[in-house]
Amino acid sequence: MRKKDCFYLGKIAKKFSFKGEVLIYLDTDEPELYTDLESVFVDINGHLVPFFIDEASIHRNTFLRVKIEDVDSEAEADELVGNEVYLALSMLPKLEGNKFYYHEVVDFDAIDINLGHFGTILRIVDNGIQALFEVQKDDAIILVPMIDEFIVEVNRQDKFVKFNTPKGLIDLYL
Repeated sequence: MRKKDCFYLGKIAKKFSFKGEVLIYLDTDEPELYTDLESVFVDINGHLVPFFIDEASIHRNTFLRVKIEDVDSEAEADELVGNEVYLALSMLPKLEGNKFYYHEVVDFDAIDINLGHFGTILRIVDNGIQALFEVQKDDAIILVPMIDEFIVEVNRQDKFVKFNTPKGLIDLYL
């Protein structure tokens, strides 16, 4: 499995018990969606290694308490602590309406309700303060804040995101 075919689920934060359980910090708003996992991929030295899960439960709202198959001691669990955890993109729950995953809108057309087509979405830049759509039009890069009021429509079938940007925002970049 390649990282480009996966999404980042979280990181093994610490061991939990003497039986080899670990706590995975989940990078998600809905941790309950991941309690029935059969397996995960753990990044070990740049390689995604599959691990099968015997049982999992939510721990303190943002952690997944996991018993991994064949990890039966504190020492074995210690070897996994600090490693990133991934799932195949096919495991992502489907989103509808104007909700989307960042990777999902890459290469979508960017259309403003007043200006029309103004480029192609290259990626989402998320610096932790304000996520931005990075849109390319010819040689220019246009940054559009990811604000719900700016997003009119996410059309997965025709591959476009329709925006209602403030007057002059796009012109700043052209």
